[in-house]
Amino acid sequence: MLKKIGGYTILVVIFLGIIYFFLPNYAQKAFLHLTADIDDYKIFENRTIAASNPKEWKLSPQYNQYEMGQTYQDELDSYETTAFLIVKDTALYYQQYFLGYDQNEISNSFSAAKSIVSLLVGIAIEEGKIESVFQPVSDFLDSFQEGEKSKIVIKDLLTMSSGIEWDEAYISPFSKTTDAYYGDDLKKIVNDLEVSDAPAKEFAYKSINTQILAEILESATGQSISDYAANRFWRKIGAEYDALWSLDKVGGMEKAFCCFNSTARDFARIGQLVLNNGSWNDEQVVPADYIEMATKPAQLTGSEKSIPHYGYQWWILNYKGKQIPYARGILGQYIFVLRDENAVVVRLGKSRSKLYTDEHPNDVYVYVEAAYELLK
Repeated sequence: MLKKIGGYTILVVIFLGIIYFFLPNYAQKAFLHLTADIDDYKIFENRTIAASNPKEWKLSPQYNQYEMGQTYQDELDSYETTAFLIVKDTALYYQQYFLGYDQNEISNSFSAAKSIVSLLVGIAIEEGKIESVFQPVSDFLDSFQEGEKSKIVIKDLLTMSSGIEWDEAYISPFSKTTDAYYGDDLKKIVNDLEVSDAPAKEFAYKSINTQILAEILESATGQSISDYAANRFWRKIGAEYDALWSLDKVGGMEKAFCCFNSTARDFARIGQLVLNNGSWNDEQVVPADYIEMATKPAQLTGSEKSIPHYGYQWWILNYKGKQIPYARGILGQYIFVLRDENAVVVRLGKSRSKLYTDEHPNDVYVYVEAAYELLK
């Protein structure tokens, strides 16, 4: 009997090995790693965004004086939180780290990177590299010069309303999103895109929109988005640590729709920049009018139809009469901007709620409520 079981096991292993051998490269990687992880920068090539002007956060007089209630702490634990941090009045008010992580650890931002790309678009517009959000994508990318794709403008990408055909599936090892995450030719993926619906018709969250924005930035500036971010953004906000942007291959393209890797303390600087309406130390890093447009409900191009929960690659939480812009990643990477408290909240971790309320994962409400309790 044991010999039969052993024989069957060997046959299964051989069968799976044959299947694995014939899979495309990206699917092999997906099967090998099974699920995305906050430490995935270790399995990818990366480009460094240098922290060439590091500044530590000053400490608030109330720094870590208040304890989080047990109910909130249990919720944080249940979603495998690695960092929870609050900056108030430009000073570090609260920080705690869990599961062996500390303030020096970098973490994948996942889709919170989309909000960073949006800020870079705003900078490029201010510099005249991009005319406006209404400039056609075809001005930058040859593959968008014919057919329905020629009608897409930058704003359609920013508001997730491009009509591009895309399979936003995270579980399937054969989806386009999996190919983008584990594959090695993002530019080919963008080049081969087709349109499934007219642009500016409706909101449909698709990561490829952000990847197209990254290619536009590269074309407009003549730099990689990592180099552009380092020069126009990262050093100006006094980031303490080098960040890493994961690439599709050696010397390749940034996975712009995800995969900006940094610390909780430096992610907080991104929120602080938005809280400051794009200003840092009296320098206007991102235009204030762009920040305003990016962090309020967006209108579809040429329409009065608005998206109540989304701006320009920033989510918007309508919470107790407040509009809270925030960046969000698939494993619960969040940067919240609490304008009424002059505060920024960062939560990093390994999972998030699978239940949603008004387009937002339910754990979002937990972190916002916990922050307001700590700020009382």
